[in-house]
Amino acid sequence: MGTMIQGYGLEEADYRGKRFEGHPSDLKGNNDLLTLTKPGVIRDIHGAFLEAGSDIIETNTFNSTSIAQGDYGLESIVRELNLEGAKLACAMAGQAATPEKPRFAAGVLGPMNRTASMSPDVNDPGFRNVTFDQLAGSYTEAIGGLVDGGVHMLLVETVFDTLNCKAALYAISKYFEDHEVSLPVMISGTITDASGRTLSGQTPEAFWNSVAHANPISIGFNCALGAKELRQHIQELSRIAGVHVSAHPNAGLPNEFGEYDDSPEYMAKALLEFADSGFVNIVGGCCGSTPEHIAAIAKAV
Repeated sequence: MGTMIQGYGLEEADYRGKRFEGHPSDLKGNNDLLTLTKPGVIRDIHGAFLEAGSDIIETNTFNSTSIAQGDYGLESIVRELNLEGAKLACAMAGQAATPEKPRFAAGVLGPMNRTASMSPDVNDPGFRNVTFDQLAGSYTEAIGGLVDGGVHMLLVETVFDTLNCKAALYAISKYFEDHEVSLPVMISGTITDASGRTLSGQTPEAFWNSVAHANPISIGFNCALGAKELRQHIQELSRIAGVHVSAHPNAGLPNEFGEYDDSPEYMAKALLEFADSGFVNIVGGCCGSTPEHIAAIAKAV
């Protein structure tokens, strides 16, 4: 989603729209807000990925929590962001669905911009700028909007701090219990570098063991690495996880210009090898991925 939004070259006024013209904080870069101020852009992006062959599209809600939106002074519209983001994605998925090829909208819960297991201050390693309860409460508000908006599943994604993820999983479980609803849950972590660990220090096996209690329908990795670099970690996860495994790599690693170099053909070939090796059940793309990448992957896999 972010890669596609960047291609529109939107400016501050585009993010604000009429509704937020007088908002005191800068809003450029708050991509989730475009669901309200530029819904046509988000609709077109969803449509492009569906036309390319996506079975599952993600809501534009990566930062739609009160903690993340607090950076923009927009905590008060978090439920609306999630509700409208879900409605928009579900409507587009419904339009593209056929009896032969159903389409689904996954309600995205992003990692947040604060971490429960790491200090933001290297001089005070014991300090935390957020608590588990604060994270769970913020996720709960987002979950309510996504569920009420009609999403088919929830996706806790780009997990770099497993304690944040566990707050999201706790919030999901409690929300389901309190409201007597249930949806499939997908989890996708992030291996941050060549160490083969998440930012909070977990190996793929440790990550799976930490979240397996949530009984997700899938576990996987996305972001940070390209397909080539991600392969060994997906292989390890597939060896130990008793559920479906997903892989959504970046289109390579960023070059000196911050761009991604893996072509649709290269990415499709790499993910086909993942599938042929029996490592994955769900494949897609993250940063740098375009509808052309998804079309190539859908055709290959």
